[in-house]
Amino acid sequence: MPHGSPREAGGEAAARAEQDAIIAALAPVVDGIVATFGSFCEVVIHDFRRPERSVVAIAGSVTGRGVGGSMSEIGMKLLAAGDEAGDELNYLTRTRDGKLVKSSTMVLRDSAGTVFGALCVNLDVTVVNQMHALVGGLAGVDAVPGTAPTTTFGDDITAVLDSVVDARQLRQNKPWHQLSRAERIELFQDLDRQGVFAVRGAVQQVATRLGISRASAYNYLAATRTR
Repeated sequence: MPHGSPREAGGEAAARAEQDAIIAALAPVVDGIVATFGSFCEVVIHDFRRPERSVVAIAGSVTGRGVGGSMSEIGMKLLAAGDEAGDELNYLTRTRDGKLVKSSTMVLRDSAGTVFGALCVNLDVTVVNQMHALVGGLAGVDAVPGTAPTTTFGDDITAVLDSVVDARQLRQNKPWHQLSRAERIELFQDLDRQGVFAVRGAVQQVATRLGISRASAYNYLAATRTR
């Protein structure tokens, strides 16, 4: 049957309808979880089909986002993994304003196994960690957790993309103009693996952040995918 046939289009429509139904069924759950755990809890449903505004339901206010907000770097990595993505459970991150957040992100799949979104639970454990450190100090025991990576949470995907690009450049430890062609391709390959280019308009934004032309950015991206 030729590509784009009515049967194929009907299958895509059915898959989308199923995915929409799963999101609709989970939407009331976010309020119930937050009501159970209290004000230090935030629950988010992400729709990976719209990465620039992936937040479709949210309760609580740990990361300061609202409906229509964007995914974080963690969400973009899951997006890049596609149907191979797995749950990320009990990990620590730190927000830009210093909150220590314990999170679990569980991917959403339809009956065909297609990953199309995620349910994320975020707990602000800043006060708990401070109390842990205080009690540990009184007891003469170190109670400082390992350094948690800073994660960009926000309603604007551009801030998240800029953060990913900046972090990647810091690891390179050299400005763009000092990178060899192989290093530049490696940088673009890493950004591609993190799901950056799945976001609409990302190529132009990355080009602007790196100070290169849009055409150059497309050439480097094409080179990474060819290699």
